[in-house]
Amino acid sequence: MEITSRSRRSRRLGGRITAMVAGGALALTGVVAASPAVAADAWITVQDDGYLRIAVPDAAVQQEIGAVSQVVVEGNFGPSHNWAQIGLQRSGANWTATYGPFEPGLYYYQVTGDDSKVFKDGSNPTAVTSEPEWSTFFIPGESAEWLAEPAEEAGTIETLTYESAVADEEREALVWVPPTYKAKGKKLPVLYLQHGGGQGDRDWVEVGRAEQILDNLWLEGDLADMLVVMGDGNVSDFSEELLENIVPAVEDAYNVSPSAKKRALAGLSMGGGQAFEVFSEHPGEFSAIGTFGAGRFGELDDIPVKKMNNRTDLFRVYVGNKTDIAYNDVHDSLKAFDELGLDYQFDGVNPDAGHNWNAWQENLRDFAPRLFGGAGGDAGMSEGHTALTERFESPAAGTTPTPFQDDEGFVTFETTTEFADADYVSVWANWAPGGSWLRVEMNKVGDRWRATVGPLEEKFYHYRFIVDRQSVKDASNPTKVTSEPAWSTFLVPGEGSRLLADVPAGEGGDLDVLTYPSAVANQERSAYVWTPAGYDADRAEPYPMFVLNHGGGQSWTDWVEMGRARQILDNLSRDGDLEDMVVVMPNGNVSDYNREIRENVVPAVEDAYNVSANPDKRALAGLSAGGARTVGMLKAHPGEFAWIGTFAAGFGGTAGVDVDAINEGTELYRLYTGDITDFTYGAVVNSLPVLDELGIDYEFNGVTVGPHGWDVWQQNLIDFAPRLFQSLPADTVRPEATLVSPTGAGPFRQVELRVDAADVGGLDRIVANVYRGSTLVKSTQTAVGGAERGTHTATVELASGDYTVKYNARDTAGNVSKTGTFAFTVDVDAPTATVKPDSVAGAGDTWDLVSYKLYDAVGVDKVVINGVTKDLTNNRWSDVNGIRPGQFGAVAGENEMIVHDVAGNTASYTFVLN
Repeated sequence: MEITSRSRRSRRLGGRITAMVAGGALALTGVVAASPAVAADAWITVQDDGYLRIAVPDAAVQQEIGAVSQVVVEGNFGPSHNWAQIGLQRSGANWTATYGPFEPGLYYYQVTGDDSKVFKDGSNPTAVTSEPEWSTFFIPGESAEWLAEPAEEAGTIETLTYESAVADEEREALVWVPPTYKAKGKKLPVLYLQHGGGQGDRDWVEVGRAEQILDNLWLEGDLADMLVVMGDGNVSDFSEELLENIVPAVEDAYNVSPSAKKRALAGLSMGGGQAFEVFSEHPGEFSAIGTFGAGRFGELDDIPVKKMNNRTDLFRVYVGNKTDIAYNDVHDSLKAFDELGLDYQFDGVNPDAGHNWNAWQENLRDFAPRLFGGAGGDAGMSEGHTALTERFESPAAGTTPTPFQDDEGFVTFETTTEFADADYVSVWANWAPGGSWLRVEMNKVGDRWRATVGPLEEKFYHYRFIVDRQSVKDASNPTKVTSEPAWSTFLVPGEGSRLLADVPAGEGGDLDVLTYPSAVANQERSAYVWTPAGYDADRAEPYPMFVLNHGGGQSWTDWVEMGRARQILDNLSRDGDLEDMVVVMPNGNVSDYNREIRENVVPAVEDAYNVSANPDKRALAGLSAGGARTVGMLKAHPGEFAWIGTFAAGFGGTAGVDVDAINEGTELYRLYTGDITDFTYGAVVNSLPVLDELGIDYEFNGVTVGPHGWDVWQQNLIDFAPRLFQSLPADTVRPEATLVSPTGAGPFRQVELRVDAADVGGLDRIVANVYRGSTLVKSTQTAVGGAERGTHTATVELASGDYTVKYNARDTAGNVSKTGTFAFTVDVDAPTATVKPDSVAGAGDTWDLVSYKLYDAVGVDKVVINGVTKDLTNNRWSDVNGIRPGQFGAVAGENEMIVHDVAGNTASYTFVLN
């Protein structure tokens, strides 16, 4: 009998045991799966903080499925980790998208063209045996440490091969074996862990992360020493397969206890139903039972409740939220258990996951420590889980406008009967992380299509149906978006969306439509105008005016229909956070925007409303293209609007910019951007060092998590509007900035920058820019937000060379500290070693005596031969001469020499001495 432990680095290798059971052969082998051919560049790259960069080569798409008009990556990306689609856009040779930030954890996915043509990510070597088109990737993070590869060796996965009399074939089961297992001595208990429908014995390892979960639990001391067996439940009689084939095979092959008290059984979905079947038909064969996302247990009236209670130590039931297909079944079963007197524990409704692996991974993490004296919790629900008090029932088809919402944020969409003959329907909405678009497949229910999504975050949503790849409006939703006729909207109410909700009747401002002639467009045009509650057209002091611009492809209606500008302004004003002002939302789609605003819009507003002509009481802001138009006005007519805000727009070109006029005439210039999913992110971030170099006073709001979309722009308006027309005390004192790190000139492999700053009036930001010669190679900064003291840190990785860091600080009044400079050297190149001509060669690739010439552009620090260190002089050139056995740690045979430079870079060489 031979057992070979599996290497942690190769997740597909394991041990082997052979034995004989019932005349059949058993073999335990490592988990081996054929890996597909891997493309040169990864199609999905996980960025920092859970962002995904996706680039699927069109050549690969055409090779796999032919030419298509649509490509999506679909997997557990949706709300509750349910199946959803990331739509890709064709960009050059690739289909691309940037999405996130996604929560840490395991993701499984496939690539699909034109709704039905599915293929595997050819760049990802992971495999899911039961779903050949699936691949997986893991996003690390603190909340998923229990799913990550453990920091040290733990259990091993082995494959048990056995003869199945039920299936009349040789079958396999995977076995997790703890580090403490011994072939002789103490017999260990066993947990039998079953997969769901359409799955197999490998799914708990390939998708369920069972190995990592069990490893981490064991290393943390939460898991009793046990084996975990993952069998194949795809048989006609699971009870017979388990009790007469799998259990005997395990007990013959492993040193495990034959006692029923030392056996537990759990399963997900179909496997949970099978576990309950064994529980009810063979009470006492397993001391603990767990059902994960399973509740359809057949006829319960005749189950032997007394035997089940007396012979079982634990029966624990798990279920996901209302999107779990087992939700209502579990509700009904728990009610029946109570009526029958069957003892059970209920883990509670998992609010964050549906009928998917994210839920089942958590279930295993909770269930396994409860077994055989482990460190499991009490009999109550898991933290954050809730009671299951009623079934989830959406309205009958055709009886209510959609979407239908319940009070927990679950939203049900339904089409009309118009699409009864459609092949594929989905609902596409801004419910991806940050507000990106994500598609959720709808299911055919009678002659309509339905989908329930949730729980949704409290915010404002926009969506459209996709029917056989065509955008369609939800005809049952009366909302409209003028610039996007296929879109509909809805609000999920709550504290998180309070500023986006309607204020009580009579407590908000007025929203009017202003019609004016445009000499630029040569037509009559319209603008929305918001006035605050209590607006007085005859007030002695005119109101400040704020002109708010839409983006490209939009119009004057979008800030009201999509941006919720009316609700935002009403709520900010009602909360006392907004100065009384008149807000104008014009149509910016003209050939000469500056002229349109100055000669048409502003005069029309001045004629119709009591607004100030003082530039200090005028503000201008816009999103995307509207932000670019705002910057254009700032450059061309500095001082006409003293308050400037740009949402997702950079500064652009610098030719002819009058810096002094801009600074003199501008009270506030504040820039906003979404995260890396916003295609203007680079333009905004790259504008900051440009503004610094020009000396233009500005504030940077920092990154708003989200894409180039309304979720972000709503937040930008919420931040910007309350800042307008505030009286600020004069502040002419420069802040102080001190370079804390680096303190020496290097060389460094990477540079840790730290700048401390202070200002009694409050700091805006601290900047540290790295130059190579006169070229800016890295711009870093930290927004301080008005604190009197602040610290900016950044880890900068650079190519080898000489650099200078220039640093300063800016306060909230726009004063800039003296700019300091500091020079340093970076060395990331490894040293080299070259055999010298006086070396004496032996037979083949051996040496009788060998000498090396060592070189490093910055300096060679030392050489280590077989662990023996020889310090050198830190010169660029150095020698190690006359190496032979017995000298410098060298030995006859193979030797290893490691050369170190002064920056810590190393290079390894091997040589053989006679």
